[in-house]
Amino acid sequence: MANRNLSEIRRDFPLLTGNASLAFLDSAASSQKPQPVIDAISHYYETYNSNVHRGLYSLSEKATKAFEDARETCAEFIGAKHSHEVIFTKGTTDGINLLAQTFAGTVVNRGDEIVLTVAEHHSNIVPWQILAEKVGALIKYIPLKSDYHLDIDVAKEVISDRTKVVAFAHVSNVLGVIHPVDILVDLAQKVGAVTVIDGAQGAPHLDINVSELECDFYTVSGHKMLGPTGIGFLYGKEDWLNKLPPYQGGGDMIEEVKLEGSTWAPLPSKFEAGTPNIAGAIGLASAVSYLSDIDRSSMLSHDRTLGLQAIEGLRSLGDVKVFVDTSSKGLKNWTGVVTFAHEQIHPHDLATICAEEGVCMRAGHHCAQPLMSVLEVPATARISPYLYNNSDDIERFLVAMERAKKLFIS
Repeated sequence: MANRNLSEIRRDFPLLTGNASLAFLDSAASSQKPQPVIDAISHYYETYNSNVHRGLYSLSEKATKAFEDARETCAEFIGAKHSHEVIFTKGTTDGINLLAQTFAGTVVNRGDEIVLTVAEHHSNIVPWQILAEKVGALIKYIPLKSDYHLDIDVAKEVISDRTKVVAFAHVSNVLGVIHPVDILVDLAQKVGAVTVIDGAQGAPHLDINVSELECDFYTVSGHKMLGPTGIGFLYGKEDWLNKLPPYQGGGDMIEEVKLEGSTWAPLPSKFEAGTPNIAGAIGLASAVSYLSDIDRSSMLSHDRTLGLQAIEGLRSLGDVKVFVDTSSKGLKNWTGVVTFAHEQIHPHDLATICAEEGVCMRAGHHCAQPLMSVLEVPATARISPYLYNNSDDIERFLVAMERAKKLFIS
C-alpha cells in the first residue's frame, strides 16, 4: 500500500485497536471506520453544526461549504465531469430506488425489457421488479457460467432492441467477481439502453472512473468504504438527471412553489429534498480522502492474498466447497471475498462458532437468494478481507473452522 504499511493503517481503526481479540472479516456487509472519519463527523457536530443552503450566518456558511466540498470530493473520486452529477442518497439501495421510480414512464414503458444478472443483490432486483410490475415491462437475466463469471455470449442475446435498462453490480457481493463493465456497457449502448451500475462493492476496492466506464449511472454506499451509515451517492450523467422527474418533494428541491404547481431546482438539488445527512456527507468525504491516499492496486492485492490464505486453509479442512474461480484469469477479476459451504455444517453454525472465537463473518443468503438457487445451496458462509485485516485474522478464522469441524463432525 502506497507509503503506508499495514500496521499503520490498522492503528487508524479504534474499534480494532481497542479489541485485540477481534478478527473482523465482514467488511462486505459494512466496513470499520478510521479515526479521521470519526473525527470529521464529531468536528462538524462540535464546532459548526447547522443546516445547509439556508442560513446567512457563519455556521451555516461553513456547513454549506463543507457539504458541497464533500460532493466535489466524491465527484473527483469517481471521475465525474461535474460535481452536480453527484446526488447524495442514503446509499446504494436508495440510489437504485430513485432510478427505478423515476424511470417509470420516462425510460421504461409497457412491453419494454430490463436486463439484470442472476448474481445481483436484492437491492438491484426488487426495485426493478416493482418498476416492471408497475408499467408492464419484462425482466430478463444474464446467467453465470460454471466459473461464476457472467455468460457474455448469452448477454449478447438477452440484450436486444427491446432492452431499455441494463443494471448490474460492478462486483458481486457474494462471489467477489469483478464483472466486465466495459463489455456490458458497450452491449447496452449498441441498443440505446441505459446502464445502471451497483457500485456498493466496487467503490471500496477498485479505481473508479465513470467517464471512462461511460456508464449512465453509478451508485455507492458510504458504509462499505470506511464511511458512515445512511449516506451514499448516485452518479448520473447530467443529461439523464435533467430528463428525469424529481424523486421526492419538499424543501431545497424546488425553484418556486405556487398553489397551482411547482417548478424544480437545478441539479443536484432537484433530487435532494429535505435536510440532507450533512454529517454523513462530511464523514463520507473523509473516507474518500482516506482511500484516495492508498494505492488501490496494492490494497486489492493485499485482500486477494488474505482470501487465498483462507481458501487454502478451508480446503485442507475437507468437505468444503469454495465459490471462487482460482484460475489465474479468475483471480485477476476477484476482490478477495471468500464464500463457501461446508457439506455437513450449516453456515449459521459456522458463524456461531466463529463469533465465540471473536471472528466476525457472514452467514445466510447475503441478500442474494436467486444466486443461492443458482449455486444450489440454501445459504453460504462468507468472509470479506479488507485493508485493515492481516494474516493473523485469517488464521484465527481457520482455527475457528477447525473447532467447528470437531464439534459438529464426530
